[in-house]
This record gives sequence, C-alpha cells and structure tokens, in this order.
Amino acid sequence: MSKKASGRAYCARRHFFRIDEESITVMMTATVLAKQSDVSLYTVRHYTRIGLLKPARNTQNNYKVYQPSDAVRVRFIKAAGNLGFSLAEIADILKEAKEGNTPCPMVREIIVRRIAENQRKIKEMQKLQRKMEKALQDWSKMRNSMPTGDSVCHLIESVSETAS
Repeated sequence: MSKKASGRAYCARRHFFRIDEESITVMMTATVLAKQSDVSLYTVRHYTRIGLLKPARNTQNNYKVYQPSDAVRVRFIKAAGNLGFSLAEIADILKEAKEGNTPCPMVREIIVRRIAENQRKIKEMQKLQRKMEKALQDWSKMRNSMPTGDSVCHLIESVSETAS
C-alpha cells in the first residue's frame, strides 16, 4: 500500500483499486481483462498497441491497468469484428463516438459497402467452383503423366485460362 495524491491504491489478485474521497475505481491487468472479455492476452496487447485500448499506468509497478469500461470496449470490438468490420474501421467508429457524434450513419455505410463486396466475392467463388467442377469432370477421362521439360502437370495445363 502506498499513499498517492489522488488517494490510496491497493492490489489484490491482479485487480487494482484506487480509492479516492468520492469513489473506488477498479483497475485490472491485461490478463484479467482478457479473461473477463473472453479474448486472448495477445488480443488485449494488440488492441493496446494499435490504440483501441488506452490503459493507465500503475505508478507503483508501471503495469498497464485497465478499467471495467475497457471490457465493454473489447466486447464491442469483438462484436464489430464478427460483423466484418476491420480494426481500422472499428477505430474510426470509436473515434466518432468519442467526439460525441453518432457513428451509426458510418456503420450503415460500411455495412452496405461490405455487403456489396461480399456479393461480388460470392459470385467470383461460384464461378471458381464451376470451373473446378468442370476441370475435375474433364480430368476423370485423363491419365496421369510424368512431368516433362515442357509440362509440369498436364491436368492443370489442360484448363484454359479463359474457360469458366
């Protein structure tokens, strides 16, 4: 225990308690935050490194300490990631909210764009699937052959670049 200008600080099992005259602030280590948020310690450290989390420093031991609101933030980041948002987009959303603006229009715009991208990728994957199925059907009629100086695998080489 040590006296501080803002009050006393106590450490109990990786939770840090800062006691001021008005309140008690619970702080936690990255390990505790990771467990509470159901993410890996590496994830917490990565989010901290890229600025999505901004922990305070414990002046007694220089540990990075997180607040309960950081657990809420990590859960938000996970939820946004599960919807397909990139970490850069999540950072923009958090910045917009921190500035006191609603990020909802930005979120909608990103999702509309992401849906269009996914539809394009699905079409590309369906086209590739058809091409692969046709190749497999054609290959069932072909024999195996050894590579030559001019050929590595005649199966792949038999597929035309323009075939779809």
